[in-house]
Amino acid sequence: MYEAQTYEALLERMLARVSDQMDKREGSIIYDALAPAAIELAQMYVELDVQTKLSFADTATGEYLERRTAEYGIQRQTASASVRKGLFYAADGSKTEVPIGSRLASGELIYKVTGRLAVGEYALECETKGEIGNTAVGALLPLDYIAGLAVATLDGVLVPGEDTEHDEALRSRYLQAINEQPFGGNVADYKQTIQAMEGVGGVKVFPAWQGGGTVKCTVISSDGRKPSSELIARIQTAIDPEVNKGQGLGLAPIGHRVTIAGVEEVVITVSAKLTLTPGTTIGQVQADVNEALSSYIKSLTADWRNQEQIIVRVSQLDARMLGVKGVADVSNTTINGQAGNVTLGAEQIAVWGGVGKLE
Repeated sequence: MYEAQTYEALLERMLARVSDQMDKREGSIIYDALAPAAIELAQMYVELDVQTKLSFADTATGEYLERRTAEYGIQRQTASASVRKGLFYAADGSKTEVPIGSRLASGELIYKVTGRLAVGEYALECETKGEIGNTAVGALLPLDYIAGLAVATLDGVLVPGEDTEHDEALRSRYLQAINEQPFGGNVADYKQTIQAMEGVGGVKVFPAWQGGGTVKCTVISSDGRKPSSELIARIQTAIDPEVNKGQGLGLAPIGHRVTIAGVEEVVITVSAKLTLTPGTTIGQVQADVNEALSSYIKSLTADWRNQEQIIVRVSQLDARMLGVKGVADVSNTTINGQAGNVTLGAEQIAVWGGVGKLE
């Protein structure tokens, strides 16, 4: 807005207000007197431009964005802890029980047993909040003696941990709340309520899917994958408990029978014939091709909640392969062995399955 208010422009205007009968050349008394003031004024305009941008939600960042969204009751979501499944075995290989509250380590991460899922299977909550808790794999080391325990390992992610909400996600929620007013169990109400829950990356709402009063909410987890049965059960209980469906004992209005479901994953593999630049081999480009295509599939999934259907396009796959150094041309591209685009259902997401055959 104030890009034109530069030091040179300000100094020129200031000097223009001085009589031409005075020496205004660089090094003159009047020039040297006005130059420092012009520098300070130019800096003031820079700061004014920054403050103007921080006062509007579409350009504000950090604390200023939080203060803007807080005016509408929308707070930045803090980091949440990952909940993992732990498997516990005795010396003879059979599954064994462990006390609730036991603490075990995986590298620098510590997990605490919070609940029993089945024989020898427990829910473990990471004491370090954020996405880092989703990544640990392998054996767990007990921090205290646990009688009868020989082996403990981490299994799948029950509820993905999330980092503190970044500015763009907060801004998106704010704009959605402004443009889609939630009220009394309308679609916007379900979207905003469920998307604010820990572990949820997005949701699609299908009203009256089995007649009046029925609502289906299909959820994707915050790590871009199909949510665990544990996460689905948590959301179901919070929105409309199974044992009291339609009675309004959850967040859903009285009379709404809500079904929470998880997205269906469709594995995508790609094969193609590549023409390479002289001196380049398939082995040299395969890892980069895999990375480029994986990034494209992830970008489709990231915006799943805003799309009616995900379409995996051959043209986009070809473009990304052509962007890899050493690839001169691409032909005969197939997706899951078939030529042409692949269109998924409204409740399906694409999951990268790797490069198939490259020749």
